[in-house]
Amino acid sequence: MKVKVVWRKVRDYVRYDLKEIAFPSSLPDPPHFKKRRKLTWKERYLVLKEATRLYAASWVRDIGPELRPNEYKNKLKSEDEPDRVKGPNGETEPSTLEDLAVAARGGMETLRPALQRVYMTRASAYRDALKSFIQGYQEGIQQVMEKKDDSESHQENNDAKKST
Repeated sequence: MKVKVVWRKVRDYVRYDLKEIAFPSSLPDPPHFKKRRKLTWKERYLVLKEATRLYAASWVRDIGPELRPNEYKNKLKSEDEPDRVKGPNGETEPSTLEDLAVAARGGMETLRPALQRVYMTRASAYRDALKSFIQGYQEGIQQVMEKKDDSESHQENNDAKKST
């Protein structure tokens, strides 16, 4: 009798619990969720074809309107390259990323000064932001303290009037 009970429990464990442990069932969809219809074989082929085209086009360095026609905006040549700075002769200077790429090709002795320049520009921007934050914080504290002093003096005047 005990063997039958043990066998039944082991069988139920393997049949129900182990299956749930190995391949857990997902939670049911929420009530507002609308199920999509299944794609036909032709639609699946078109999706695969478009995904393959986008993947192949992503290997190109310049992502243009043919890759993302819905998101691409036509801009003027000067607006197209915001990182470049105009020099005194009207020529454009290389962006920080291009500058680092050229320095990296030159080796460590040319890369170090370029990285120091980037670090110093970022550090100065951070320092300026921190200074402005501290200044604004101090102004805020000063305003709160003035309001507190005003309310205390106003309260003392009211107390003095009540006692007379």
